[in-house]
Amino acid sequence: MPSTPAVRDGKRPTLTDVAARAGVSTALASIVMRGAKGAGAATRERVLQAAREIGYRPDSRARLLRSNRSHLLGVQFDLQQPFHADLVEALYTAAESAGYQLALSVVAPSRSEQHAVETLLTDRCEALILLSPSVPGTRLAELAAQLPVVSVARRLGPRATGVDVVRTADDEGARQAVDHLVALGHRDIVHIDGGRAPGAADRRRGFRTAMNRHGLADRARLVPGGMTEEDGAAAARTLLTAAARPTAVLAFNDHCATGVLDTFLRARVAVPDEISVVGFDDSHLARLAHIDLTTVGQEVHHMARMAVERAVARLEGEAAGDDWESVIPPRLVTRSTTAAPQGSP
Repeated sequence: MPSTPAVRDGKRPTLTDVAARAGVSTALASIVMRGAKGAGAATRERVLQAAREIGYRPDSRARLLRSNRSHLLGVQFDLQQPFHADLVEALYTAAESAGYQLALSVVAPSRSEQHAVETLLTDRCEALILLSPSVPGTRLAELAAQLPVVSVARRLGPRATGVDVVRTADDEGARQAVDHLVALGHRDIVHIDGGRAPGAADRRRGFRTAMNRHGLADRARLVPGGMTEEDGAAAARTLLTAAARPTAVLAFNDHCATGVLDTFLRARVAVPDEISVVGFDDSHLARLAHIDLTTVGQEVHHMARMAVERAVARLEGEAAGDDWESVIPPRLVTRSTTAAPQGSP
């Protein structure tokens, strides 16, 4: 091995460092690292060995930028939503399989959706995948006029022209939850509502439809709630002070349901012996051993794959024209937070 100067302390190894260690020109080292023709087998192995020894990794993003293609899919997600974390993980797998990378931008109490999207546009993302966006459909249409946009986990109206949609049949998920509880013997069932959150209207409608179908329309109760653990805790406190407690609760999502469970635990209300609880999403939170939440599962990997495939199809010119929507059926996941009500046969 030719003698070489040491790699610069504290700095990321460069292609020049690889070339010096392998005893070749930078141009030849570049040919090897790009996998292009022009280097013999022995030289190729020497360069690759040098790269391994000094920990050199090609800057794929810089190479893509030079080709005027970023191959970046921008993903906007809510930092506070466990379900979004699951979706992001699945999106990484789907994007890598398609030859694309992800650029992430979070929505948080101190960071608006507008800021999150603007950051992704600045990063030269070629398409946007927006998880449960809450901005008006007209704003989404404006974005779709600039680049492909896929909305995940939100039903969109006619104003969102040009925006593709991947979502769960939220109303069907709520119906599955009610059917499960009624089959156990529950009649007094409360739905902790999601307010104006994406999917809330469909879940609300599905709850009411199912209760009506079972002849329980007069017992269908809605309690204001929301997307967070704090929202669930506040709703649970309301239920605990009510004149008549329900025997079962369908929370807007898993995060909300954990707030319900925590409040019931602190009040020494046994779940599921006294009150059964169902969430929605089947996020990693629901699967924790000490929570073990019965929930309505969304097909995360299927949703992620469909979102990436549609974005890539738009980019590659394989999809155009009318808006596109994929509605994926949910599935009930039964765990330990639901059981027959006390006193049932």
